[in-house]
Amino acid sequence: MFGGLGFTELFFIFVLALIIFGPRKLPELGKTLGEALGQFKRASEDFKRSWEQEVELEKRRPVQPKPAENTFARAEEEAEAEGPATPADPSHASLPSVDEVPVTPEEEKATDPVA
Repeated sequence: MFGGLGFTELFFIFVLALIIFGPRKLPELGKTLGEALGQFKRASEDFKRSWEQEVELEKRRPVQPKPAENTFARAEEEAEAEGPATPADPSHASLPSVDEVPVTPEEEKATDPVA
């Protein structure tokens, strides 16, 4: 627990705490410190346990295929492969081309550059 601390260092810390806090306050301080370390240990074990559970759940979860980077282009390619789309309602069909629009003789004279 005190990895790099030897007996001499621990003794020096104890004597320093005894001088700073006094003999009456030192047991109370030790009890508080012990409770805090116990709570920290329980919290860290709980965190470790929940972390391991999440890792296990992630390992069991089936791998989802990664979506294509450009899904719009992929959808267009699939639509072209299927052939031209026919609208369900002809009233919502695409706009007619210029050749399909009827032109009256007055409109033709107005747009004719020779006349």
